[in-house]
Amino acid sequence: MANKRRDFVKQSATGLGAFLMSNLAHSSPSNASPGNVVCVGGHPDDPESGCGGTLALLARAGYNVTIIYLTTGEAGIQGKSHSEAAAIRKQEALNACKIIKAKPVFAGQIDGATIVNNEWIDTLSKLIESEKPSMVFTHWPIDSHRDHQAAANLAIQAWFRSNQKYPLYFFEVSYGIQTTGFTPTDFCDISSTQAQKREALFCHTSQDPADIYDIVHADMEKFRGRALGVKAAEAFVRIQDNSTLFNGLLPK
Repeated sequence: MANKRRDFVKQSATGLGAFLMSNLAHSSPSNASPGNVVCVGGHPDDPESGCGGTLALLARAGYNVTIIYLTTGEAGIQGKSHSEAAAIRKQEALNACKIIKAKPVFAGQIDGATIVNNEWIDTLSKLIESEKPSMVFTHWPIDSHRDHQAAANLAIQAWFRSNQKYPLYFFEVSYGIQTTGFTPTDFCDISSTQAQKREALFCHTSQDPADIYDIVHADMEKFRGRALGVKAAEAFVRIQDNSTLFNGLLPK
C-alpha cells in the first residue's frame, strides 16, 4: 500500500509539470559543459536558500553556474554601516559559492533601495546575456520583499529582451512568509545535495542561518520532497516561452 501511495504521489507531481532537470543526480560531467546556468537573487543567501540544492546539482552535472546578487546586503546587519555589512556579506557569499561551485557576480544595487528602470533592465540583461544561459532562476515576482520583486522583474524583462530563448524558473523562499501564491510546475530532487546546500547557507553567519534553514527551509524541502516521494526537493514555477503564459487557461 505504501509503494502504491508513493507512486500515486509521483504521478500527481508529474501532472503539475515535468521533473526539473531529470536524472541530474545520476549525471556525470563530461569534458564539455552541457550549458550555463544563471541565478538572480536579491541578496546574498537568497539563491542559496531558494535553489541552492538545484544549483549544486547542476554544477555537479557539469553546468557552469553563475549567481548574480542584485545587492550586497548592505542593510542586512543591525548595528553595521552599509559598507561594513556589504564587506561581511560579500565574503559570506564568496564562501557559499565555493561550496556550491558557482561563480559570484555582484550587480551593484543597494539593499532596501533597489531600482527597476530602463537603465537597470539594460544592465542586468547584459550581465545575463554575457553568460549565454541555457536556463535562468530568480525570485517569485510577488514575494513580499521589494528587493526580491526587483530581482524578479529585472530578470523577467531580461528574458523578454532575449526573445524568451531560455526557460525561466522562479524559486520560493520562506513560503507563506515571503513567497505567496506559489503553485509549482517543476520539482528537483535535491536529496544528494541537501547537506551541501545547508553548508552553503550556513556560510551566511550574519543572517542567523539556523533560523533561515533549520526552522524554515528544511521543512520546505521535506514538504516538496513528498511530491516526488524523495527525502528533499526544491520547487519552481517555470515559463518556457511566451506561448506557455496562457497555456490551458483560455478556451480553445
